[in-house]
Amino acid sequence: MSGELAAAMAAALGRKFAAAPEATVRGGSINDCFRWQTDRGPVFVKHAPLARLAMFEAEADGLARLREAGALRVPETLALGHSDSEAFLALEWLDIVEPDAGAEERFGEALAWQHRVVGAGHGLARDNYVGATLQGNAATEDWVKFWRERRLQPQLELAAANGHTGRLQDRGRRLAEAMDVFFASYRPVASLLHGDLWAGNRGALRDGTPVVFDPAVYYGDREADLAMTALFGSFGPRFYSAYAATWPMDQAAGTRRALYNLYHVLNHLNLFGGGYRAQAEGMIDQLLAAAGH
Repeated sequence: MSGELAAAMAAALGRKFAAAPEATVRGGSINDCFRWQTDRGPVFVKHAPLARLAMFEAEADGLARLREAGALRVPETLALGHSDSEAFLALEWLDIVEPDAGAEERFGEALAWQHRVVGAGHGLARDNYVGATLQGNAATEDWVKFWRERRLQPQLELAAANGHTGRLQDRGRRLAEAMDVFFASYRPVASLLHGDLWAGNRGALRDGTPVVFDPAVYYGDREADLAMTALFGSFGPRFYSAYAATWPMDQAAGTRRALYNLYHVLNHLNLFGGGYRAQAEGMIDQLLAAAGH
């Protein structure tokens, strides 16, 4: 389908595309990603079956919201569209490297400023996706209700539909009922979140400018972003110290980290199966113990 896809992208961008991509590049486990040459230089192309066009529309929306915040470097969206059988998202090509200590420090400070962008409520005006999973974002002023009803319970229900019943569900429901205890004296503001901020969704330009991509944007507790930075490969120590120097964290932030990361572990269970069930059950047990159950 390369020729058909190249023609559709050429029409959308007004550029001449090579008939086939130059190279496959890392872009997560959900869609295929390429470096694709044009007559005006390379572009980053993500493509998938046409049924996933809504996923790309949501991603482009999230990138735009992060870009408008003006805190972190976000790749420009060049085109969003489809051929007869495939959807595509074309972004500007950035030469991204692993952040060094200086870039990590700049990242921590910039993320804290992004989190200063606040919304009227927790959620977003539209739903989007975390990985390939639909992420409901209907807004509410009550953060605990939002996390229970828009994040934890939908993942548990999806897990049950995927055959993960029994103890995971019983203990998960108990946690959903008991989670208020973690917010007895804490009322988070509705910060603009990346939403899927693990180490693979960030990098740096060669001059040290921090870059983010692949978002699952919504407004919510900034601790949710910070928690995920330590879930699948931690960020560097200068990232955390720079963030705290710019906007200090609540003293009890550590008690909520597993609650926020449980959402992503359950999502990985639903997407990939494997050992994520044992990890999820262990996190639920840890949280229930901390809650006195």
